[in-house]
Amino acid sequence: MQRVHGWSVLACLALAGCAMSVPPPAGQDTAKQNPAAAAATPGVVLPDTEALRVHDPVGRDYPIWIALPADYAAHPDKRYPVLYVTDALYSFPLVRSVRNLVGQKGVNLEDFILVGLPPQEGLTSRQSRSRDYTPTDPKRDDPADYSDDVSYGGAAHYRDLLAEQVLPMIDARYRTDPARRVFAGHSYGGLFGAYVLATHPDMFSTYILSSPSLWFDHHRVTRLLGEARAPARSTTVVLSAGSFETIKPGPRYFTHNDMVRDNAAFADQLRRASPGMKVENMVVDGEDHFTVYPEMITRALLLVLPGEGPYSSG
Repeated sequence: MQRVHGWSVLACLALAGCAMSVPPPAGQDTAKQNPAAAAATPGVVLPDTEALRVHDPVGRDYPIWIALPADYAAHPDKRYPVLYVTDALYSFPLVRSVRNLVGQKGVNLEDFILVGLPPQEGLTSRQSRSRDYTPTDPKRDDPADYSDDVSYGGAAHYRDLLAEQVLPMIDARYRTDPARRVFAGHSYGGLFGAYVLATHPDMFSTYILSSPSLWFDHHRVTRLLGEARAPARSTTVVLSAGSFETIKPGPRYFTHNDMVRDNAAFADQLRRASPGMKVENMVVDGEDHFTVYPEMITRALLLVLPGEGPYSSG
């Protein structure tokens, strides 16, 4: 494990990789003498964050990003719930901002430690997530669903990497509440969360599954759930999809893979399999697969990590 402080927002949001270290910015004198040099300096570094590195024995390295709540240092005896987010190039800065703005230092949202799960170093987000978040290597029978230039089927390995290295590392390094681990993922990330829920349900106490790709490999994960054991502890699942993620005419609607229908069926399946499980299924009006996550994650966090209140909207 290697520790690196800070990371570049502009590099990370480019979705092509994330610099694991940031050189110091050019001084004011340098900027005046050479404006082009100033323009080439790295982007803003998010405060109260750090980056770690986890080495997978098969030869892969993964950055792990952490954003601590603002009051972390001021409360040395306090333990915090931890939210793990997939696709961290996009979700990490977004969810950090939601926590800090909407949360209002614990008033509207309970403060939590945020852990981002970026792609494997050296791979694009598409390459890494296609392999790590999918449970099987499907038959490439539909070019709209599958590609020949990526690998699939690494979810079991990635799940075990999280369980054996990442989660224990975070619990050892920070003041966490291991009984309150929250998972959040979108699309393939949501599929991965559903796979963990079906195979190792007690890894997390709460699963936020945004537009999960339950259609993958002929609904393989939902079929796995039929053979799964129920969680040993209280578990909450929040499913969501945008209202456009169904099959209807129109440019924002899907032409196949009806996620609204799949989520409703999955919610019913979960309730039947585990009557004690808390299952919420929301359809977010006016949102599609690309736009739903910001509103969904805000709603879901208000639901599963409510603050001390009374709620304040400014």
